Amino acid sequence: MSSILGISAFYHDSAACILKNGKIIAAAQEERFSRKKHDFRYPHNAIEFVLKYANLKLSEVDQIVFFEKPFLKFERLLETYVAFAPKGFVSFAKAMPLWIKEKLFQKNLLFNKLKEHDKDYKSDDNIFFSDHHLSHAASAFFPSPFNEAVILTADGVGEWATTTVAVGKNNSLEIKKEIHFPHSLGLLYSAFTYYTGFKVNGGEYKLMGLAPYGNPIYEDKIKKIVDIKDDGTFRLNQEYFNYATGLTMTSDKFIKLFGQKPRDANNEDITQFHMDIASSIQKVTEEIMLKLAHSISKEYKIKNLCLAGGVALNCVANGKILKENIFENIWVQPAAGDAGGSLGAALALWHIDLGKERKENFTDKMNCSYLGPEYSNKEIENILKKIGANFRSLSKDDLLNFTVENLTKGNAIGWFQGKMEFGPRALGNRSIIGDARSPDMQKKLNLKVKFRESFRPFAPSVLLEDLNDWFDLNTESPYMLMVGKVKKDKLIESVDNFKSLKGLEKLNLVRSKIPAVTHVDNSARVQTVTSKNGIYYDLIKRFKDKTDCPIIVNTSFNVRGEPPVNTPIDAYKCFMSTDLDLLIIGNCVLEKNKQINFKL
Repeated sequence: MSSILGISAFYHDSAACILKNGKIIAAAQEERFSRKKHDFRYPHNAIEFVLKYANLKLSEVDQIVFFEKPFLKFERLLETYVAFAPKGFVSFAKAMPLWIKEKLFQKNLLFNKLKEHDKDYKSDDNIFFSDHHLSHAASAFFPSPFNEAVILTADGVGEWATTTVAVGKNNSLEIKKEIHFPHSLGLLYSAFTYYTGFKVNGGEYKLMGLAPYGNPIYEDKIKKIVDIKDDGTFRLNQEYFNYATGLTMTSDKFIKLFGQKPRDANNEDITQFHMDIASSIQKVTEEIMLKLAHSISKEYKIKNLCLAGGVALNCVANGKILKENIFENIWVQPAAGDAGGSLGAALALWHIDLGKERKENFTDKMNCSYLGPEYSNKEIENILKKIGANFRSLSKDDLLNFTVENLTKGNAIGWFQGKMEFGPRALGNRSIIGDARSPDMQKKLNLKVKFRESFRPFAPSVLLEDLNDWFDLNTESPYMLMVGKVKKDKLIESVDNFKSLKGLEKLNLVRSKIPAVTHVDNSARVQTVTSKNGIYYDLIKRFKDKTDCPIIVNTSFNVRGEPPVNTPIDAYKCFMSTDLDLLIIGNCVLEKNKQINFKL
């Protein structure tokens, strides 16, 4: 038996995964254990989990691989500062001490951290380093159901690359083309994330959600700062940006071009201007991704596309690529960001460096992305008893009936089952669920449960067999990474004044038979659910039997500013600090009004 530990860390979303004989055994992000959102630190807890789950001591692991090469990253940092000098000295002075003290000598840093897991781990000879975008590409191709594919990766920046095209066949994968820093689609999108008042490396999905409320009236201005070629390659005019050497994303020239300073989220509301900016950058991003997809399809003539990197989480752009039928099949890595780099690095080492064949049938190897910790019903009951929670245990059949009955009553339910998801999306195991038919559910969940911006949409979980009856989507979307339109016959056409409304005025109009998951442009970020999703599939099927609707609302089990819950105690804390009506953990049911003598 051969084992590989993959690690990503020190930028954002640190994570760990473990392979046994090339099979994905377990994977998790550090944030779920530390409770620090997007935790970038060494993933001690995540490593402890994957080792324990694989029943291995660290000294028994054959290879350990880090997801990128720090020396190349340092080279890029130095060359960038030299190229822009003397501009950026303050940023340079802030970065250098940390690099010289820790990051540059990362193998030694990793070795010292790894020794904390196992006193018998005594040599760093088995520590290897992958390339950042190779890790992304490997995470997308090797778990995919394809024997051959072209792989497109795009994010902020790795060592030098910001966008890559690779070709994978069997156990081989080769990067064919790269776009290098400072020209970056991810950083372009993040610059507008920053400009509209959201956090970089965390708020990009908010910008995507805001876009449908606006109109792309600033598209031409954006194209003054990014030169887009017919094949999708691009160059960013650095006079408008400050990320290469400064402490902010945008420059004074950027501000002058668009006419306003970056929004201060603490003191300024979102206005129509910000909505139009969001719409404009989303449209430009989609154009770049579509042109890239067209050009690589034409060049390589391969029918399958795999996507990874942070930009691959832009499910609206993914949906546009799908709709244009550029490729026959598309597969997106569910942990497309840096967390998934830990998995990709391990898979690259196994298949490319060690030359191991992909022997299994070509099916999705991510196991619904259910790769994290799980708790037995006995463990759950013991934990709940210990904290004084009031609960009752039901049989599976009674549990499903009870949950469906409460969904139809308009209750918001914390739903905690099986293994925790790997990646940013809740996929039915650490979810908050509700009735998609309810006109009040989106507002209730946003304002009273999630405590987040009212404009944020929620995703529908739909039975795969009913997908085409409800959504204009012609493929599975198991990881909530494809957007499709709600079918016209499910829309409500009586909203005569919709086009005259602006911005958030559109929010509270009932646009379809499933208003809780229908965005203002009649789109939805769809999750298709099959029997592979276990009890979550059974729940939605039971809901359909009762209501004739095969769809429920699904959002991550957390509140704004916190990562999704990991443990039963995390779930209980979230339950008690929000207006969730019910909490269901395993077979245990907890009602809010019956919690009296709990202690946390």
